[in-house]
Amino acid sequence: MNNFKRILVTGGYGFIGSAVIRKLLRSTDAKIFNLDKFGSVSDDQSIHEILNSDTKYKERYSYFKVDLVDFSLLNSVFHQINPDLVLHLAAESHVDRSIDNPLQFLNSNIIGTYNLIEVFRNYFNKNKSHNLKLLHISTDEVFGSLGKVGEFNELTAYDPRSPYSASKACSDHLVRAWRHTYNLPFIITNCSNNFGPWQFPEKLIPLTIQKIINGNKIPIYGNGLQIRDWLYVEDHVNALLLVSDKGVSGEDYCIGGKSEKTNIEVIKNISSIINSILPKNHCLENLINYVPDRPGHDTRYAINFKKINEALGWEPKYNFDNALEITIKWYIDNQEWCKKVLNKANYKSQRLGLIN
Repeated sequence: MNNFKRILVTGGYGFIGSAVIRKLLRSTDAKIFNLDKFGSVSDDQSIHEILNSDTKYKERYSYFKVDLVDFSLLNSVFHQINPDLVLHLAAESHVDRSIDNPLQFLNSNIIGTYNLIEVFRNYFNKNKSHNLKLLHISTDEVFGSLGKVGEFNELTAYDPRSPYSASKACSDHLVRAWRHTYNLPFIITNCSNNFGPWQFPEKLIPLTIQKIINGNKIPIYGNGLQIRDWLYVEDHVNALLLVSDKGVSGEDYCIGGKSEKTNIEVIKNISSIINSILPKNHCLENLINYVPDRPGHDTRYAINFKKINEALGWEPKYNFDNALEITIKWYIDNQEWCKKVLNKANYKSQRLGLIN
């Protein structure tokens, strides 16, 4: 990453974005610029902790409160920063929330991405450099749902099934079209389900951890047999930095965890680990609550990461069970943080995405 001196991260107060910034601060000498609108589920604590640990990090970090929907402000700040690398992570990302409020996802994920790549295009035409690059981070959900066999790869046709995945698919298409039409140095990555410390407790793993710790019912959609490919956030961050440094502009890269698990299997694993750590055991069967399935719920995701492995030498380093235990222990030790972010978002761990 030594080629990049000024790195702009959009969505740097999100789960993956903040992990990227922490890694960049620790492993590079670049100046890091965080653009984030600081929405209801954004959190700045993890970044502030590293900034407070060493003054050299504070000297290299800047935050700008910017909503990508505001083209004028984005354009002004972007040209003020003068980045040579852009990591575009800003996005609304929860399927259930997208069912409740699709427009918010269209604005953030589509209009926000359009504004960013248009600003980048104008900037690129004035500051052409062989090092200049934009990495657009997307999801495997744009590919739709798999059957019992097969895996997603870079050539898989798009088939989004939710407002969230449709908005991300549209943003991917915009990036790809601008890349082709205007010959811009864009790279697209599509990752599988991320998990790890500092994730807002509305996604399956942190939500289940909280439910079990507090002895609350765990909502399981349908039969709980939906399969996801789980990717530890540190593995994902390492892949993103590798692609930023060594990836070829104009290419796409799929990033997967090689850890397919059913939802019910993940919940049982969490329960087992918590019971091994906390003295107060619980009976999982008393907490499981099967509820009507999510509308349009995808059956299975799985990513083939052969391309990034063969081209760049990347593969996940973390074993799922070990990473899950690290994650669970972190949430057990950080209950005050959980309470704080849940209160800030006014989220009571209730089910979202219900259709009346």
